[in-house]
Amino acid sequence: MKTRKIPLRKCIGCMESFPKKELCRIVKNKDNEIKFDATGKLNGRGTYICKKTDCLDKAIKSKRLQKSLESEIPEEVYEALKLEISKNE
Repeated sequence: MKTRKIPLRKCIGCMESFPKKELCRIVKNKDNEIKFDATGKLNGRGTYICKKTDCLDKAIKSKRLQKSLESEIPEEVYEALKLEISKNE
């Protein structure tokens, strides 16, 4: 019996790899709109962050989210991330 390989993604804050399901996804679509992707299935360029406040703070401070998506991150995306992270902590 084959076991399915669990997809790993790297957190943009701490740079550690985690299973995709344990991370929050931020996506930039063709129209350059940046959104928090709760489903993990939206089309576009995605970047991941683990569900820890210090990782989010680190990513904001070092501007890693902006660099990985190559554009400014709207404040409402940060708010959605903070809300999602606060649910899990």
